[in-house]
Amino acid sequence: MPLKIGRGDVGHIHDHAKESYPEECAGAIVGMDTGKMKVVVDVWRAENTYDEIERSRRFLIEPLQIKDFEERAQERDMDLLGFYHSHPDHPAEPSEYDREHAWPYYSYVIASVNGENIEEMRSWILKDDRSGYDEEPIVG
Repeated sequence: MPLKIGRGDVGHIHDHAKESYPEECAGAIVGMDTGKMKVVVDVWRAENTYDEIERSRRFLIEPLQIKDFEERAQERDMDLLGFYHSHPDHPAEPSEYDREHAWPYYSYVIASVNGENIEEMRSWILKDDRSGYDEEPIVG
């Protein structure tokens, strides 16, 4: 199922990734699941609360912040569709750490950032058996 994300929201993710470099950034993706496509309406920044020493390779969004994102989305008749984060100086592919901490259904958008440049941005969905990911097409 494709993830439809507009240029403005792509720009917000890219800006967050560049501003956070060389640390990983993270945030929520909210919108609507039409059954044929996930339509992103907004992206919300989160604080990366992972241990300061490892933030260049890891991110953590506190469970209470995820709960807040879910509640804010529901108040606006939207769904929490997934999360985004950046990979400083690494490809936009999920790591083993990412897989261990992901949940099925959610979209996981990863932006590969190298200093001032976004190298690529891709989206992934964890397989139901948690063995790996399927790539999710991003459409504008």
